[in-house]
Amino acid sequence: MTEPLLVSVSNAVATLSINDAPYNRMTLDYMDVLEETLPKLAEDEKVRAIVFTAEGEDNFSVGMNLKQFPEGIARKGSADAVFDQRLRVLNMIEHLGKPSIATLFGYCLGGGLELPLACHFRLAADQGAQIGLPEMDLGAVPAWGGSARLPRCVGRDQALDMILRGRKIDGEEALRMGLVTEICPIAVLKIRAQEIGEELARQPRLAVKGMLETIVGFESRSLAESLLDERAAVHLTRGTPDAAEGMRAFLEKRDPVFNQES
Repeated sequence: MTEPLLVSVSNAVATLSINDAPYNRMTLDYMDVLEETLPKLAEDEKVRAIVFTAEGEDNFSVGMNLKQFPEGIARKGSADAVFDQRLRVLNMIEHLGKPSIATLFGYCLGGGLELPLACHFRLAADQGAQIGLPEMDLGAVPAWGGSARLPRCVGRDQALDMILRGRKIDGEEALRMGLVTEICPIAVLKIRAQEIGEELARQPRLAVKGMLETIVGFESRSLAESLLDERAAVHLTRGTPDAAEGMRAFLEKRDPVFNQES
């Protein structure tokens, strides 16, 4: 039986690849394995960043395999339980305490956009990407948090335009809207994601974790609450080996080498 999720680690970056080319559907088995894998990566101190991608160069993901929905209800007990798992997994990605990067290419539809929306960085192919939440065309609505996360990413009006019209956008428009941070040719998209992952992995681990806890989900917190989160991050990083290394490197006019303690 083909493994639904391929996991590899290189230079402190874990790559999680959907293994269902060419469409890379997020099957029931994929979600089960992903839910088992994420807590392990959270605990693994050798992993400091995560790349979410998919096999091949055709599509990142067309989202859930809709033909499996009746089976999912039978497995999980209800339709809500199927959706709850997917919301739970995406929330786990967002709050893992480690930065995540998603690669968007080909079809990135439904869950194929909702998972990247839970990541902290998104890169897209400069050509060929079709990115959207087309559930309206099926008489339905996004069910994995897309209607909650997309407005926080691109603003209310852009989110309404994409969701209510079932509109698909390409990489260039996604960059203009702020949905992705970079676009690049598909041939180097995964390489670029690895490069950014390695750059993030070199940053001081506790400082990255503290900033993720401060910034992720700030929209739902008051300024006072966010300031308290920031102060907690200050206490978390003060006096650490990385803080000492950063100061030494500044005084010695060299690049710091962080995370030596782990």
